This record gives sequence, C-alpha cells and structure tokens, in this order.
Amino acid sequence: MPEYKLVIEGGRALKGETQVSGGKNTSLAVIPATILAEDPCLLDNLPDISDVRVLEKIFSHLGAKVSWNPEGKQMGIDPSNLTTNTVPFHLSQRMRASYYLMGALLGRYGYARVGYPGGCDLGSRPIDQHLKGFRALGASIKEEQGMIVLEGKLRGANINFDMVTVGGTINVMLAACRAEGDTTLTNCAKEPHIVDTANFLNRIGAHIRGAGTDTIRIRGVNKLRGASYTVIPDQIETGTLMIAAAATRGDVVIRGCIPTHMEALTAKLLEMGILVTSQDDVISVQLRQGHRAIRLSTQEYPGFPTDLQQPMSALLTRAVGTSEVIENIFDSRFKHLDEMRKMGAKSTINGRVAYIEGVPELQGAPVYAPDLRGGAALVIAGLMANGITEIYNPENIARGYEHLESKLNALGGSIRREPLELDNNNAISI
Repeated sequence: MPEYKLVIEGGRALKGETQVSGGKNTSLAVIPATILAEDPCLLDNLPDISDVRVLEKIFSHLGAKVSWNPEGKQMGIDPSNLTTNTVPFHLSQRMRASYYLMGALLGRYGYARVGYPGGCDLGSRPIDQHLKGFRALGASIKEEQGMIVLEGKLRGANINFDMVTVGGTINVMLAACRAEGDTTLTNCAKEPHIVDTANFLNRIGAHIRGAGTDTIRIRGVNKLRGASYTVIPDQIETGTLMIAAAATRGDVVIRGCIPTHMEALTAKLLEMGILVTSQDDVISVQLRQGHRAIRLSTQEYPGFPTDLQQPMSALLTRAVGTSEVIENIFDSRFKHLDEMRKMGAKSTINGRVAYIEGVPELQGAPVYAPDLRGGAALVIAGLMANGITEIYNPENIARGYEHLESKLNALGGSIRREPLELDNNNAISI
C-alpha cells in the first residue's frame, strides 16, 4: 500500500545549480556483476534509490556480505561465500534488472535459479534474447513455478542478437566473462551503461573489447578479483533535469554530468528554441519564451532515449504547434498522456505514435504515476501547471531518481510529500 502522495505547487521557474547522481542503469548492472568476483568490491557514486536497496536485500538473501552507505554513495560487497544461488520470486519481482542475477550467477557457478523480473509495465518486454545467449553458451534452461533455472558449463560462442537489446547485451556479457574460450556478441546495444559495466568487468580482470559498438569480444577467464569502481553519472536524470528547466522556463546549471551522452536530447531542445550550452561536465539550460513543436522518434543509443520520451512529452504539451512522438522501443509507453489530459493537455494516440497539441497552460489535478519515467513526466507537468497537482503512486519515481523532490525544491520548485487519506474501506481517498 502506498504511504504518501506528492503535492506540487506549479508555476515556478527553476533556477540555480544542481548535481547529477550516479547512474541507475549502470548501478543495477554493476552490483550484480560483483558476483563474478572472488574478492570484495567497493562501488562508489551509487544513487540512493529503491532499486539499489532491493539489490541490497537480494545480496543479503544470497549470503553476500553487504555494507551500504547511502550518504556516502558507497556499497561494499563480499560475494566470496554465497549460501544460495536462488533469487526468490518475491524479490525478483520488485525490479526489472533482477534478471542480471541470471548471467552473474550462471557465469560464476554454472547454476542460477531466479524468479521472473518485475519493474514497470511498458508492454511486452521479453527476455528471450537473454535466454538465447545463455543457451548458445551451453546452459540448459527450464521453468519451475515462476522461476527460471539455468545450468551448465559455459563455453564461448558466436552470438548474434535478433534485435538490439540493452539488458540482453549486458546479461550475456556477464555470463561470458567466465566461460571457457572466446565469445563474440554481434548486433549489440551501445548505451553508456553497457560501456561502464564492461569497464567495471575489465577492472576486476575480465577481457572485454568493443563495448559501445555493435560487436563485443570477450575472452573468458577462470577467476576475477575484487576492485573499487565509481559508476558514471545518470544520463536519464541529467535529461530529466534539463527538460524540467526548460519546461518551467528556468535557468539551470547541471554539474557532474557527461554532455556527450546528452547529444540527442540537446539537439531536440535546440530545435525547439531552448538555449543549451555545455563545457566539461556541466550543462546549462535556459528558456525565456515559448518553444516550438517537434517530431521525435525514440531509438537505441546514440538516438533519442526511450527513457526520456515521457519527460519530453510533458514539455511538448505547451509547445507552439503539434508534436509527433514515435515510440519505437516499447509498445505501451504513453500511459502518462492519459493522466496529463486531466491537466488540460491535448493528445491523441495511434499505436506507437502520439500527437501532442500544445496548449497555453496546464492546470493542476490529481494524477497517477503509471511507471518510473511516466511519473517523472507528471512531476514536470506539475511544475509547469497552474495550481496544485497531486501525484499518486510516487513510489514508482523513487525507483530511479535519487531525492528528485529535494533537487527540484533546491532550484525553486515546490514539492512536498503528504500522507495518504484512506476511506473506511482502506482505499485511497482523492
């Protein structure tokens, strides 16, 4: 049962400076990757988000020694004496990236029993390409009462993904690190967190070349050591903050980011008439007047990221003209637009295409966060809107953003948590 709602007083321009947290997507891959090491690892710059805390619980269940310091952004993990290779369904269902435990446990021990992954409902999100890769490496796979059981002595193989898959690329890379012989992965995804995960694996003794290209070559090793590693800044949080600054017609400096990771978003913001400048690890975003409608199509990296489609569509609700948004990655990622219509936004959806007609203003309203990035989009809409916006199911947002309300409030926003009011049937009262 959710415990609180977010209450946003809109109409305030965001101004000032803020710092980007460590990458969610990198963290959720690198933490499972430590299982492949036979010595302790120390991870730095981890975000304090609920998905990281779920992984902490999973590792404790597995028998690893874990020390998590949210304030210091550090997690120490000693995976040397795991007591089980099973990740129960009630834990795996709490996050999508739990599937990385399959590749890590299979690579280290030749056996893994992991419940089906959970996460946001974004339509069909099969893991068939993950399983195809594991089979090619020599694993046998069966299903038992909601659990996936993988077993086998792994040997290197040539594996071509039928479609570009971020999770599949990372998962098979994890398993192949300790397989016997050489593995070549083709038609790989190229996202920054794939490169960062490969960098971590190489730090602990793996031999991986080509991460960030469509072909990754892995030479299996018998043993991986422990190491310290700092994860990269969060690409999607950076983009969300950039969009929020523009949406409120603000003036924000974002520090600790990687501007080259943001080039697809930056190009679209510039096309809309928003001023974006960058230098070293700093991006500045400024908007003083109206912005133009655009055509937007999500693509695998380095194209426009699907995880920023929803926050971006919030910005488009007030653009001059009608924008066309094409979602090529997921088949159910427009649920937030239904909620924004309650706030006065105008949109129509035709399959994977949404048409968003800009309106002069939005009005605050009670809305539900349908998923992680959809929730962030509603926060941005609430910041833009006149009056009060109440966001229910904000736990979805906390899965992937570290203290988002605090960061936005420090820039001049007004967001607070309020306890939920329940009726006599224990249902949420709106």
